[in-house]
Amino acid sequence: MLPLTILAAQKFADLLTNSNNLEGEVTRIASLAVRSVPALPASQVFVTSTSTTMADLQQQLGYPRVAVFSNRVRNQQIEKFRSLSGVVTLVAEISATADLVDEVDSAIHFYVEGVSNVLRRNIGDWGDGMFFPGTYDIEVQPPSTGASGFLQLARITCELNVSRD
Repeated sequence: MLPLTILAAQKFADLLTNSNNLEGEVTRIASLAVRSVPALPASQVFVTSTSTTMADLQQQLGYPRVAVFSNRVRNQQIEKFRSLSGVVTLVAEISATADLVDEVDSAIHFYVEGVSNVLRRNIGDWGDGMFFPGTYDIEVQPPSTGASGFLQLARITCELNVSRD
């Protein structure tokens, strides 16, 4: 069995990639807004905590992309007869780039909305003793120079309640 930190991140990534959930959601939102946004295919969702700078050195990682990882586990011993009962924190770090700052600044918000919509549709049991209560935080960073012109990052952080033996 995979370590909890990898398993939880993989479950999150699977939610985004199964049936092209994220790509379809971003396309749907963009069409409703009558905007053109670069596609975010399932092939650009990775389970990795590699920083954006390091990921840029790997040619197979393009833009836009989503890096999903777990950065914290808290064993709160809520259930006294379980070896692990607490929370695991998951992060989806979205990276986008464009030639013009206003293009990347607009696109990042469509990707964030797409990920948060997928999360909202998947409140509840994720299996393997993991439950998503529906809460999350979004942090959008300002654009900076980088990649192929301008780079912008956003982080969506959520916690899964975990109960395991």
